Amino acid sequence: MEKLTRTPSPVPSEATVHEVFPSEVTISSAPFSGQFLDKSPQAAAARAIYLKTVFGGVGALAVVIFAVFSIYWGSLWSTPHHTLPGWIVDFDGGAVGQSICSTLSSTAPGSNGIAWQVVSASRFPQGISQLQNAIVQEKTWYAVAINSGASATLSAAVSAVDASYNSSLAITFMGSEARNENIYRVHSRIVAAHLDAITHQFTLQFVKNMSSSANVANLLSTTPQLVARPIYYTIDNLRPFDVPVASAVTFVGLIYLVILSLFIVMVSAAARQVSALENGLTLGSLIRVRIATSFVAYFFISLFYTLLSRAFQLPFDRNFGSAGLIIFWMLNWVGMLACGLALEAMITLLTARFIPFFLILWIISNVSVAVFPLQVLPHLYRYGYVFPFYNISRAVRSIVFRTKNDVGMNFGILLAWVVLSCITIPLFQWFVRRRAAAAQAKTTVQI
Repeated sequence: MEKLTRTPSPVPSEATVHEVFPSEVTISSAPFSGQFLDKSPQAAAARAIYLKTVFGGVGALAVVIFAVFSIYWGSLWSTPHHTLPGWIVDFDGGAVGQSICSTLSSTAPGSNGIAWQVVSASRFPQGISQLQNAIVQEKTWYAVAINSGASATLSAAVSAVDASYNSSLAITFMGSEARNENIYRVHSRIVAAHLDAITHQFTLQFVKNMSSSANVANLLSTTPQLVARPIYYTIDNLRPFDVPVASAVTFVGLIYLVILSLFIVMVSAAARQVSALENGLTLGSLIRVRIATSFVAYFFISLFYTLLSRAFQLPFDRNFGSAGLIIFWMLNWVGMLACGLALEAMITLLTARFIPFFLILWIISNVSVAVFPLQVLPHLYRYGYVFPFYNISRAVRSIVFRTKNDVGMNFGILLAWVVLSCITIPLFQWFVRRRAAAAQAKTTVQI
């Protein structure tokens, strides 16, 4: 600032150097010759600044650990905090259907993380395919269907002593793993164990009723499996999470997306400082340069990120055909803009020195809502519906696994973040420029 108001001397004096860099302390007159525990006043001052900075940073990180990391720990601590809905649909209408409906619906609400509700089969005139579509369209999370003719088929098999009878066709448990693989894997194991217990209970009653039958001996010798397991179930995973590399773009890769965005933010900030554009451009020109740089840089970085996923054979054509690759690229571009422009705005106020603290908060608050479904988390985490990670993950699952298509809404929320940052960047830059101008005016008056 002083260079603008007075003629600089050809060789700056030591006093001038300390005036420009007041925090710089010389330990020793000869470079590389001092000791950390030297007793000179200069060494003591340097040591005090060093220790104050280090311990201040450690203290700040301690606050971050308890204040910010608690957001993520809290999202896992009591999960599932709420139950997910499940439907019981009796397409059979016979003894098997009545028994399963009665037993499963009488379980304690939420005892297995699912709140079961008996739904009339009349709601699905097209049969089980319509029920499957309801799960894919996220009308419910799970369904247990007692298949049509289960009771009649069992009775016919007993009468005919049918050795080809397949008991697993009686009941179908349906869910969509790709909607959220973490909760599905937990619930599928629990429900499987529960259905094992229910079918075992049915078997005991069935054997008791069969004990007086005239052909029980014939059944035991010809088709013992029918007596030992008269009904069983099949698990129908409607949208399997069958591409392991997809984990990189639905969860872990989202963290990398933010880190890449931060690199662009830091590189752009350094470029403006080195080139003197930060103080040389008008306010409007500086704002345009910052925003345009982000849009162009993220356009190409998101392309490279997309091509990396393509190189590892992530399928993009399952839901949108050949357009899936372009949609995925645009999703990554808008996602990087949503995450990166927020960092671009905050670095204006926080500077490069404190932006890592906001970065931790930004990542943790996003990650916390991308592991388990928001429906099972405490209501506090419902903010995730409008956060970037949740919407990017939802859109990726639709592209790769053909889950419910809310891609348009996901893009809209991400674009809202972009617009918000395009508003805050000019506001923050105006505030910082005004403060800098006031400081310069004050220095000029003093001189």
